Amino acid sequence: MARVRYGARTEAEIAAARTASSKLPDIWSTGVVALWESDPDAVAAVLPPPLKPTGRPLVRVNISRVDLAGYPLGAGSFAVAAAHDGVEGWYPLVMPMTHERALIGGREVFGEPKKLGEVTLERDGLVVHASLARHGIAFVEVRGAVSGDLPLPGPVQKTDFYFKFLPAVDGSGFDAEPVLVHCLREEKVRRLERVTGDVVLRESMYDPVADLPVRRLLEITLGEKTTDQRGRVVERVSAQALLPYIHQRYDDPRQILDGPPEGSV
Repeated sequence: MARVRYGARTEAEIAAARTASSKLPDIWSTGVVALWESDPDAVAAVLPPPLKPTGRPLVRVNISRVDLAGYPLGAGSFAVAAAHDGVEGWYPLVMPMTHERALIGGREVFGEPKKLGEVTLERDGLVVHASLARHGIAFVEVRGAVSGDLPLPGPVQKTDFYFKFLPAVDGSGFDAEPVLVHCLREEKVRRLERVTGDVVLRESMYDPVADLPVRRLLEITLGEKTTDQRGRVVERVSAQALLPYIHQRYDDPRQILDGPPEGSV
């Protein structure tokens, strides 16, 4: 009979897919990064335990364009500085992606708070404009003009913190203990420019980043970089402690309790 495509893949097919994914070439993206100091109490308020604030209430937004052949991708991240067990890094609150493929892998494998959204990065001469938008609201906008080249940094390792979990079937919390993930990113930069401009945060009930205001803008850069990432589970965390923050992941936290009407499936 003809191949049933939902049937089990062979061991050879699984091994071939694994090999192909491990041999991907460097993928370069063009992105704007804005960094600022915000309200320390606001930064502390969004950190689920065991994450803790660092010595500075930093917020960082990344807005990138990846020109994949036939599959251009927009990718964004809005994150706050955090620390765990002596390691300093970044805790993303929302990561808009323009395609489902980029969203699924990050959410299901690493626990990244990715959501479908609109990601825009445009350059016209020296003028740069970048934004993150969802539900018709551009909740982050970075605008400015390139004002000079910056020296290229060497390869650097950065850490992002994610919580990986599954809401419980019966709506009582989680199906299993949530885990804290350290995602290690090896970053290489081949071009970096300074941007003189500003950051605008707009009110959105779905992405309330306006609660983390720009108190002191530190820098805006435009660069080309490639990143290789790997993650590891560092500990299981208290479900009771994490549950009050679950709304960060969803537009409406009630949706995780929704089920299909009886007899509809």
